[in-house]
Amino acid sequence: MEAIFLAFILMLSIFLGFELISKVPATLHTPLMSGANAVSGITMVGALLSAGNANEISTVLGCLAVIFATVNVVGGYMVTNRMLAMFKKKDAAKSTGGKA
Repeated sequence: MEAIFLAFILMLSIFLGFELISKVPATLHTPLMSGANAVSGITMVGALLSAGNANEISTVLGCLAVIFATVNVVGGYMVTNRMLAMFKKKDAAKSTGGKA
């Protein structure tokens, strides 16, 4: 019964997440990505604490969590940077030699 309940929660969260993200306008995407990056940073702290545990399974899972959280944070900042670059004026890029 618990597996059915957990599957229901997973399906509900997938549906809710899809509906929420699809309704977000483009101007709010960058601030939301910054918030998501902050949450991933908190996840990384928890993963580091788990990786430092004496239990072998916790250490392996913690190391994997550190890797995945790092990829998520770096990718999020790259997407945020690209989104912010889209809002810069075109002539500002020409005056700095293409490096805006």
